[in-house]
Amino acid sequence: MAKQFDGLSEQHIEFIAKQKIYFVATAASDGRVNLSPKGLDSFHVADKNHVMWLNLTGSGNETAAHLLDNNRMTVMFCSFDAVPLILRIYGSAKTIHKYDPEWHANYAKFTANPGARQIYQISIDMVQTSCGYAVPNYDFVDDKETLVTWAENKGEEGVEEYWQERNKLSIDGKETGI
Repeated sequence: MAKQFDGLSEQHIEFIAKQKIYFVATAASDGRVNLSPKGLDSFHVADKNHVMWLNLTGSGNETAAHLLDNNRMTVMFCSFDAVPLILRIYGSAKTIHKYDPEWHANYAKFTANPGARQIYQISIDMVQTSCGYAVPNYDFVDDKETLVTWAENKGEEGVEEYWQERNKLSIDGKETGI
């Protein structure tokens, strides 16, 4: 049975710390819903009512575009080991760009990554857990270093040029704030 909470408990925070992957969902008032897997050292629990995640450069920038229209965000963690659990964080999100004054203090909470593009701060409205009984068992092998290598090879200017070429508009043609 699903259970709902006003914020994260210590058990929730411990569960999150053990996960190697999470999923983020956003939607503008119209257009496509975006659902993306995330990994590496890109999630941080600030307190029981606030979390943030480091958005890394990708082929699209849907989350940024959606948040300019509608600040709702859902983050889902899912256990892939013997103890089943799904944990969803529902909340309102704020985008922090590299040029924003609060970037440096928040970025310091993550492992430096040359592909870092935005940070999303989420104020939690609700946490929901459910059983996850049908989720299969998987073993974590290793983090992929492909993005880090790509960004290092491009350099800071090359990554920012990529943003200008590929990340200024969403797949629905919406501005992303880049």
